Amino acid sequence: MNFLIPTIILLPWAGAILLWVIGDRQEQLQHRFAASLSILCALTSVLILIKASPAVYHYSDNHLLTGSLSFTADGLGAVLSCIANVIGSLSVIFSTSYMKSEKGLARYYAMIFFFIGAMSGLVLTTNLFLLFFFWEITALCSYLLISFYHDDPNAVRGGIKALLITQVGGVGLLFASLLIFGQIRSFETNLFLQQALSGEIPQNTLMWIGFTMLLAAAAKSAQFPFFTWLPDAMEAPTPVSALIHAATMVNAGVYLLCRFYPAFATIPGWKTIVVLTGLITILLSSLMAIFANDLKRVLAYSTVSQLGFMFVAVGSGSVLASQFHLFSHAIFKALLFLAAGSIIHSCGTRDMLKMGGFWEKKPFIGIIFLTGSLALAGIPILNGFWSKELILETVLKGGAGAFYALMLVAVALTALYITRCYLLVFSRRRKSDLHIHRPSQAMRLPLEILALGTFISWSAFPLLAKVFAETLPFHEIESESLSHMTGSILSDPLTYLALAMTLIGGLAWVFRNRFQFRRSALYKNVREFSLASFGFEKINDQIIIAFERASDAARSIQTGVINWNILGMVAGFLGIMIFLLFGGSR
Repeated sequence: MNFLIPTIILLPWAGAILLWVIGDRQEQLQHRFAASLSILCALTSVLILIKASPAVYHYSDNHLLTGSLSFTADGLGAVLSCIANVIGSLSVIFSTSYMKSEKGLARYYAMIFFFIGAMSGLVLTTNLFLLFFFWEITALCSYLLISFYHDDPNAVRGGIKALLITQVGGVGLLFASLLIFGQIRSFETNLFLQQALSGEIPQNTLMWIGFTMLLAAAAKSAQFPFFTWLPDAMEAPTPVSALIHAATMVNAGVYLLCRFYPAFATIPGWKTIVVLTGLITILLSSLMAIFANDLKRVLAYSTVSQLGFMFVAVGSGSVLASQFHLFSHAIFKALLFLAAGSIIHSCGTRDMLKMGGFWEKKPFIGIIFLTGSLALAGIPILNGFWSKELILETVLKGGAGAFYALMLVAVALTALYITRCYLLVFSRRRKSDLHIHRPSQAMRLPLEILALGTFISWSAFPLLAKVFAETLPFHEIESESLSHMTGSILSDPLTYLALAMTLIGGLAWVFRNRFQFRRSALYKNVREFSLASFGFEKINDQIIIAFERASDAARSIQTGVINWNILGMVAGFLGIMIFLLFGGSR
């Protein structure tokens, strides 16, 4: 393990550099090397998961700045690293066909592997300084990949928007990390958890840390009020959307809450705010998904909504339920995005209103997309059913009946928007004569593997519960057998109420024309507000205008004289060094 942890970070980074060196002149070599490297990274991550333990490994010691460069392959880190690398491998294999003959392949593959390495580092490190370092690298890679088609103004705008909004999360994480360092004189997460649980950190300070961590998590995971950046991130190539904006980076916020949950669980109101953040996000994003016509944006809104489910699980007190749904969601949402990529690659449009009749034209993709859609809607036996029901059970056990009722509404809305999406794309009624061609084997293989995963991955629940129980000493998670989990869900009458809500949501779209509700003023107002992102786009625009004006005003203090610039830099550096040397010695 001492060798595997740096390998899972440095191997993709070294591969990224080699891919950059190879350049775009040898496309076939690039594709083959990228696919081989991704498979090697995936196998390494699986090996780390098999050997998961709570042991902390120290690779150097620099007490002046960062403290120990420490890592651990506990349950939280090992599972997320495995998801990043395995989904990354399938996305790269898919890309060998999807990105064929594209310009900038060296940049594309290099950024993907830099991201994969950084994501592994983010979830495996136990040092807050390093966590922030990897956190920012993932944001940078996301920005560069969203803006991959840099001659497209929408792609550039989406990349800048994602970078700016997620930087709010970066500021929150940095502020929380500095507060922690000020209390324990270390960046070690385990030491912080230990002192927080023992009551050595003042409650007021802990409250500030907890809510700034929540700010960081909400921005990174596109939760209310920061959820508008993720749909615009869909300008990235579709394999990137499947990897970064569905299965991995957006889960970093959920990971942050789960990692530090023991320290914040006792903060008054913290868990309630986490639940409310998730619930508001679920309801708003589900409504936006219902009225969106862009296939990838529907899936993006769906991702935002499902991340809200994970927030609700954490706020309701179950890290296990949250991580189980994260695991399930990574599989079925990557499946949906890659299937959507195959559709878009075939017909050349993302507008669902121009699609239709694709079941006859592409039955394989129809079956694949149907499988992912049923998993998202929470239909038995697929993985989304079990993880969603586990979250609903957790909410109900928390005693919040109002929250549970709203979650049932969210279940119906989920079924409604994914039914609409599926029928618009695959219904028999053709809306155009778009040319459709068969997906290549490089596209089919990842789709087949992920589709199989939606049927069997839920059986890994006891393994997840066991590894969390054995490697997360601060979280007090108990092992649970598969029979106990399934029996508890199937014997609960409320499970069938949730399934009824799913059925109601699906039928609401199928029989929509029989209701007069669509002609009502309420429907038209909700539709109008949904298409306008409930006013949050206007808020974003006003913030940007305010920053532009502040920047114009701040230009007056920049003299352009290099000597003054150097003086300011030296003075700032000396101030930081004095604080670290003398402030840290008290």
